[in-house]
Amino acid sequence: MMQITILIVVLLAGLAAGVAVRLREGRIRTSSVDAMTGDDTRIEMLAAVGVQGEVPAVVHFSADWCGPCAAVRRVVAGVVADLAETPQPPLDIEVDIDAEPALAKELNVLSLPTTFVFDARGRERFRISGVPKPGDLRSALSPLTVPEAA
Repeated sequence: MMQITILIVVLLAGLAAGVAVRLREGRIRTSSVDAMTGDDTRIEMLAAVGVQGEVPAVVHFSADWCGPCAAVRRVVAGVVADLAETPQPPLDIEVDIDAEPALAKELNVLSLPTTFVFDARGRERFRISGVPKPGDLRSALSPLTVPEAA
């Protein structure tokens, strides 16, 4: 009887942990990191992959072996295409984590897929772990496609 009780407790703990992880996946979290005024190495690494700080950019880390990365690719491409006619259309930048491990480490990418949204000044505005929902990504990115008043 004791063994069954222990088994049930372990299963419930595993279920609770799984639910907690799934609730967090794909959520857009606001970021407070200012990439373009930070470390020169970070600025250079971001510039090397295409984040120039001139227009908004969506940078998503992926790998050939990552299954969910294909879903992120579709979501980002769709949202970027929807915003192509805006005053500052965003860039879609895919970074292979195996080709750019130093940048992944600099940005604290701990799992795949991980997506970042940078504004037109190159500041990191949002971070997404997992597959973002298209509506959420569009809502986060849309205000960044309008030039800021000077």
